[in-house]
Amino acid sequence: MRSRKYNHPDYVLFGITATLIVLGILVLAGISAPISQHKFGNTFHYLFHQVVFGVVIGIISGLIAYKIPLSFIKRRSPVLLLSNLFFLGLVFTPIIGINFRGAARWINLGFASFQPSEFLKLSFILYLASWLASKHKENQKSKIFDKQSFFYNKRYNNSLFLFLIIIAFISLFLILQPDVSTLGIIILSAGVMYFAAETPVSHIILIISIGIAGLTSLIRIAPYRMNRFLVFLNPEAYPMGIGYQVKQSLIAIGAGGIFGMGLAMSRQKSVFLPQSMSDSIFSIFAEETGFIGCLILISLFLLFIWRSFRISKMSSDKFCKFASLGISSWITVQAFINIGAMTGILPLTGIPLPFISYGGSHIVVEITGAGILLNMSKYI
Repeated sequence: MRSRKYNHPDYVLFGITATLIVLGILVLAGISAPISQHKFGNTFHYLFHQVVFGVVIGIISGLIAYKIPLSFIKRRSPVLLLSNLFFLGLVFTPIIGINFRGAARWINLGFASFQPSEFLKLSFILYLASWLASKHKENQKSKIFDKQSFFYNKRYNNSLFLFLIIIAFISLFLILQPDVSTLGIIILSAGVMYFAAETPVSHIILIISIGIAGLTSLIRIAPYRMNRFLVFLNPEAYPMGIGYQVKQSLIAIGAGGIFGMGLAMSRQKSVFLPQSMSDSIFSIFAEETGFIGCLILISLFLLFIWRSFRISKMSSDKFCKFASLGISSWITVQAFINIGAMTGILPLTGIPLPFISYGGSHIVVEITGAGILLNMSKYI
């Protein structure tokens, strides 16, 4: 891996990321004020928590990720993943782990809590990029690909087997929590990276088939997941039950009109719309900023993936190519799944809107991921 800088960082990507962070703070300030006043007697509790334990820590972590040598990140990626898996195991312990609404996803630090599965998105992407880069190098040297064959030879098929073993191990941790939404984001991002590593069509078909079978099984064993699909297929049939959140979300989006009601002027945030600071924050954003605001937000995410894919395309180093592709896929796919769920295009999920939703863990790891992307952009 090259160690000398060839260019300045991608200032466009930096500006996009900074704009998304600022938008998140502005929207959260209006949404969280009445909730904070009701629960804690002041209007700044949630905003202060988000800025201090999310944005500030994220910026520090992002600066470190921007400055640290990429070769160091590549070498230490297995350690990062193993450490992350250790913390994932701690969420099931009775004292340290926090069980909220039947989900064991958080670790209690006393003064704050964090969600290891959010950090798993980045640590797994970095590990997979390092692993794929090394496998790609080995495969290129041994020339194991037969252009006349639909399949790779036994050695390359072993790579697929190892890939599936790693995914299965990660899946076990997340299904037990349960946090299937995060698992879906990780599998989608990993799939994009694996397919970019010059894998055969037979592998793609096999992975897609396993994914569909696994998703079907998870839906059948948990009735609440089936309910989400029922709401997605016919939201009007359950307006005051399982379809309530989708109905209120669409009301909020429709109330925004073209130009919105103005920041902090949402009517849905306090009473009607569940999870208004986290999962449903896009609906409040749409109500307050209107169609124009939504268009700007979606455009920012499209620009983010464009600049990130540009880094991947122009990187000569395979680790940078795969890692930048994975990070950009993770953040943008998560963004559009969240937006799709709030607009009724996709089934409801429990994932935050990147850089915008309330929650320190996801903000920290997303800013760190952006820092790594900016670090990689210096070498293209």
